[in-house]
Order: sequence, then structure tokens, then C-alpha cells
Amino acid sequence: MTADDLRETSAALAGRALELPELARAGTVAAYVSVGSEPGTLALLDTLRARGVRVLLPALLPDNDLDWGVYEGEESLARVQHGGRMALFEPAGERLGPDAVTTADAVLLPGLAVDARGMRLGRGGGSYDRVLARLERAGAHPALVVLLYDSEVVGLVPAEPHDRPVDAVVTPAGVRRFRPAS
Repeated sequence: MTADDLRETSAALAGRALELPELARAGTVAAYVSVGSEPGTLALLDTLRARGVRVLLPALLPDNDLDWGVYEGEESLARVQHGGRMALFEPAGERLGPDAVTTADAVLLPGLAVDARGMRLGRGGGSYDRVLARLERAGAHPALVVLLYDSEVVGLVPAEPHDRPVDAVVTPAGVRRFRPAS
């Protein structure tokens, strides 16, 4: 995709996501900063923040678990290289601990694909599997939404017994729900 294509899809994705009732009424949203060729998230993060939403962003820990910090705008991000893997943009400020995600009303998840059951294929590090397990242990039930390109919504992805379905997928073309909005 060209830089213009990425900007256009990021704007379309943000527009679709912002139409979700789960995000419209959220006080806290756990999200992430896109990297590489992932659908862009900065426009969405900035709009949520401008609406007064508390946006939590992950910081990767050495064991692949996620700590969380508050997004205070693009200037509050630090580019962090994690070993031989890709560099991530993480909140530069105070860390709130891995359990901070349990306060979120909605969790926006990255992925490589999602299937017709709502099963998400991640990158294989297990970071978001830990997040979903932490939410379940805490009895927290935020809306789980994966952000993808249209071509990444597929018929079937491999699933393990510990995998949990998402509630919806947002693509530049629209929203597909796997469970009704609560």
C-alpha cells in the first residue's frame, strides 16, 4: 500500500470504529499504536482522547505480557526496540501495571486475521492471550474489537482451547459483529 492508501484506510477505519456504540460510551479504551503495515490507529487514538476518553496503551514486558500507560498524544510515545523484533511505540510515562486493562470499557486488539466465528489470529507472542485471560479472571467484560483490513476477514483461522472470540471486527469498509453490542 502507498502512503496515501495507508492514510485513507486509517481515516476510514477510525471513522467506522468511532461509530461503534461501545466506543461512544466508553470512559476508558485499551488500544495500541499500529506498526508496519497494520491499519493505522493514531487518528482513532487522538479522536478518542479529544472526546475525553482515557486511552491506555501497552508496553511489552520481557515475558511478552503487557503493562499499560496512558496515551497523552503522539508526542508522549517512545519508540522501543524489543530485541530482534520490530520496534513498538509505547507510552513514555508512568506504568500502571498489567491489571490496568481490567478497567477498560473496550479493548482494541491487533491481529493478522479474524474468522467467521470471531476468532482472532495474533502474531504468536501470546501477549493478547494473556490480556484476554486477565480480563476473564477479573470478571471484566469489555467490548473486544479487532482492527483489520477487509482482506484479513477470512473463513477460518487456527484456534487453540485458550483462544477467545472477539465481539466485532472493524475494517475500512465496515463493522462485522460476532456478538451483539451490550
